[in-house]
Amino acid sequence: MDQFFTWEALATLAGCAAATGVVTQLLKDALKKIPTQLLSYIIALVILAAATAATGSAADWTGWAILPLNAVIVSLSANGGFEAIRRASKK
Repeated sequence: MDQFFTWEALATLAGCAAATGVVTQLLKDALKKIPTQLLSYIIALVILAAATAATGSAADWTGWAILPLNAVIVSLSANGGFEAIRRASKK
């Protein structure tokens, strides 16, 4: 593998959650006016939309219509993953 992320990997729950978590942590201090959970959702939605467009996964409107729900799941996964790492590092 010659890349950290591929569009196919970003289209998966694990890949998108990892990217969402990293980007959210990088941007949350710069965008303090936006609540972190909302920022995480917006980032997840953008990443999923870009990955869907890049891979051609959504041939019709139904593939695009499910993106907001999938972004909720990705955002919650990314937020939970970061909290788990934080708790583990405190021990």
